[in-house]
Amino acid sequence: PALLPELWTEILVPICAVIGIAFSLFQWYVVSRVKLTSDLGASSSGGANNGKNGYGDYLIEEEEGVNDQSVVAKCAEIQTAISEGATSFLFTEYKYVGVFMIFFAAVIFVFLGSVEGFSTDNKPCTYDTTRTCKPALATAAFSTIAFVLGAVTSVLSGFLGMKIATYANARTTLEARKGVGKAFIVAFRSGAVMGFLLAASGLLVLYITINVFKIYYGDDWEGLFEAITGYGLGGSSMALFGRVGGGIYTKVADVGADLVGKIERNIPEDDPRNPAVIADNVGDNVGDIAGMGSDLFGSYAEASCAALVVASISSFGINHDFTAMCYPLLISSMGILVCLITTLFATDFFEIKLVKEIEPALKNQLIISTVIMTVGIAIVSWVGLPTSFTIFNFGTQKVVKNWQLFLCVCVGLWAGLIIGFVTEYYTSNAYSPVQDVADSCRTGAATNVIFGLALGYKSVIIPIFAIAISIFVSFSFAAMYGVAVAALGMLSTIATGLAIDAYGPISDNAGGIAEMAGMSHRIRERTDALDAAGNTTAAIGKGFAIGSAALVSLALFGAFVSRAGIHTVDVLTPKVIIGLLVGAMLPYWFSAMTMKSVGSAALKMVEEVRRQFNTIPGLMEGTAKPDYATCVKISTDASIKEMIPPGCLVMLTPLIVGFFFGVETLSGVLAGSLVSGVQIAISASNTGGAWDNAKKYIEAGVSEHAKSLGPKGSEPHKAAVIGDTIGDPLKDTSGPSLNILIKLMAVESLVFAPFFATHGGILFKYF
Repeated sequence: PALLPELWTEILVPICAVIGIAFSLFQWYVVSRVKLTSDLGASSSGGANNGKNGYGDYLIEEEEGVNDQSVVAKCAEIQTAISEGATSFLFTEYKYVGVFMIFFAAVIFVFLGSVEGFSTDNKPCTYDTTRTCKPALATAAFSTIAFVLGAVTSVLSGFLGMKIATYANARTTLEARKGVGKAFIVAFRSGAVMGFLLAASGLLVLYITINVFKIYYGDDWEGLFEAITGYGLGGSSMALFGRVGGGIYTKVADVGADLVGKIERNIPEDDPRNPAVIADNVGDNVGDIAGMGSDLFGSYAEASCAALVVASISSFGINHDFTAMCYPLLISSMGILVCLITTLFATDFFEIKLVKEIEPALKNQLIISTVIMTVGIAIVSWVGLPTSFTIFNFGTQKVVKNWQLFLCVCVGLWAGLIIGFVTEYYTSNAYSPVQDVADSCRTGAATNVIFGLALGYKSVIIPIFAIAISIFVSFSFAAMYGVAVAALGMLSTIATGLAIDAYGPISDNAGGIAEMAGMSHRIRERTDALDAAGNTTAAIGKGFAIGSAALVSLALFGAFVSRAGIHTVDVLTPKVIIGLLVGAMLPYWFSAMTMKSVGSAALKMVEEVRRQFNTIPGLMEGTAKPDYATCVKISTDASIKEMIPPGCLVMLTPLIVGFFFGVETLSGVLAGSLVSGVQIAISASNTGGAWDNAKKYIEAGVSEHAKSLGPKGSEPHKAAVIGDTIGDPLKDTSGPSLNILIKLMAVESLVFAPFFATHGGILFKYF
């Protein structure tokens, strides 16, 4: 047995989750001490940092004779407008998503209940026919409850993240008056609030759900953990709508604001005269924050569910070894503690004095968390696992040692870091790939687009090798359970990953608020520096999300194949090959839908922004105010309407294929969508990120090379803006949504596997 007694496991997991929640509340308290009033005495972000981070407490405004009180009031007013816009959009989105959730919960209950004809009698277990398990109707009921719990947790994760981001954006702007270090700490602490809240609440809800379900299921762990898979399905289905809806919203506003404002009217980014500027800033919060939060929560929930399902039919589940069974939860618990220590390096142990220290500080977060987590995994594997045990491997039991499982988790963890740094190399303007893209703007937008596409395709190579090697190593050691814990290894530092990720949109908003409030250009320079670092880290976050999605969906695929009773997936059979081809096509169909949605809605936005510039007298002179509300409404209406078709494509495909064509064709569809989806997602995200940073490289004009391409408004700069505009829907709508497509189809197939195995393939039965 494991060294760690069962009682200690039952105490440690919830305690780590509660520590994570407490830490996030503490960070929120520190951020809240930055007041949105002109009382300067109250404007310090935590006593420990006074006199630190390279600033004297003077304000740039005082030095330049700008009225401080009016600036603070203006910041507070803009923050309120952004917060209200984001809240009203999310409430509208959640109304539609709520209706879907109720409908789909009913589908789960009816489909899974019909497996045994809604019988309430106990049945022989699937994997051990000598024992009896709870009826299929119970699995249907508990899967439905788990689905609703996962969906609600996912929605709350996204909503709370958005609330924290809109709370922190103006505070970051105000702190930028005192120095870049001050502003960095506020933005980073706010990101940490979201990261820890999401990681800890996801773990706590899952742990409580398992223990509550155990009261009914008793010794039937096979049925218990099969029902728990609904939790992953709920989390991911909400994430899909959040990601697609939020992604469409943010890019419609962004494309409209950039095309008319920057290219036609030659006004700066986030200029208050631009009618789409509030919608653009709202979009950063609903897409990049709420969408990303729900997405990574979904990955975490699914990786945990995949590992638990496989473990329940291995020696852990057969021998009822609760500590070993909870190994995935112990990894996540250790991850929260490791990320907590890592966060202190950015907020308390080291101070940031210069702009050039921002990006290394964020990258160090990834390195420090990975190194400490490696030690943490070793401890968890030593105390939480027996020295030798067996893992279910497609019908046989494979003998595995605890050090082999430790290596599986580490391989995932370090593969995540490699993917992160490769993504950074291809999307940061500190390196040659993005500088080459910027240089190609000399000859116009066409060459910029060609270079950007080539960069995106090339950036796929190393991440795919990293994913392939981690799959080979983890599968060789511990079959599909190894792949599932490798995915958990990649997601074990999710709190730090999300903190870095949320930091980007908060800094972006802070820059927008500085511009709209008419603050000094020196403050805008500081927020731009924060934003440029945030842009790269956002790309790193997307790399993590895509890499973990590949591993998660493969682990879910393995669990599905086991559950559906398929022994081998033979590519040479026509049933499988047609599935492979259709599956590989789905990411293209999905991308086409989301790109077209952004394009057609952006058209309306461009026309509206043009109309306001042409018909509102005094708008360009700054004497009249634009009608922000109409632009917010265009973005909201477009995203709500346009998120439904891509959502239906993803949710209905496994149901239609499984029911009409059977589990073998469905296994082909899942494999095909995984293989093509990962490639498109990585290339789309990195192409968009590179175009964005090529534009920022020209705008910043730091090096001689960048100065030769600028300044803002030059022909190369206009070409860069066009590239950035094309890249917007790639990197923020289609790319990030694809990783949900591959995970969601796999987890949905797993949840409905008993139904498909019993009633599926009706076309092949009768024809």
